[in-house]
Amino acid sequence: MKFFILAMFWVTSSCFGESLFNGKDLSKFQEPKNNIWWKADAGVIQCKSGPKKKGSTLWSKVKYENFVVELDFKMISGTVDSGLFIRNNDQIQIGISGSLKRDMTTSPYIPGKGYPKESNGVKGNLKEKGWNTLKVKAIGPIYSVWLNGVKVNEYESSTATDKGSVGLQLHANKEMEIHFKNIEINKV
Repeated sequence: MKFFILAMFWVTSSCFGESLFNGKDLSKFQEPKNNIWWKADAGVIQCKSGPKKKGSTLWSKVKYENFVVELDFKMISGTVDSGLFIRNNDQIQIGISGSLKRDMTTSPYIPGKGYPKESNGVKGNLKEKGWNTLKVKAIGPIYSVWLNGVKVNEYESSTATDKGSVGLQLHANKEMEIHFKNIEINKV
């Protein structure tokens, strides 16, 4: 019986990793100064543009090397231009690219390179009005991306860093709202 309980604990802890959001507050993140964009409410991180449409990033306090992060997101209103930062300014896009003026969800955005590799299989798999699950595995410079259980991209970044925080983005100059929940990270 003890072996079974220990085995169940190992499977549970190794599958689900560490929660980056406790459902109550933003204590595992570095809140931006004078935060008006990010709010925790009823198990959801709500992110909404401020009156001056200034951008903001919610960075994790912990820095990670190799990891798998999984989260649920829901595009609420406006022209959503968001993303998940991976250890630096490399990011996996969520929503409409400001530069391309079209949906680039799950495609990597690399500063100075734009969108070097567009994802496949997003159209028809992305729920525009519902919750979506984004999973990103970052092993060294290789980013593998899944949307709602379907692998849609794999990209090797020449600008990847070895260790850094992960971040949620609110792009500047947009009128938008996006929600996040069930944010889990597992060190690999």
